[in-house]
Amino acid sequence: MALAVLCIIGFIAYWVPTIAANSNRHRNRAAIGMLNLFLGWTLFGWVVALIWADTDNCEN
Repeated sequence: MALAVLCIIGFIAYWVPTIAANSNRHRNRAAIGMLNLFLGWTLFGWVVALIWADTDNCEN
């Protein structure tokens, strides 16, 4: 049971940059999602995607 909970938490944490980009309606949310998909497993790729998702480039 604990392993299942940790897997779910890890899955959600992995997709935080993509979730943030979608909730902020970022103009480049598809690119952020692709960066997160392919390089999110590295700490560097995940941090870059998170910073990019939090920039002020949102649709009105």
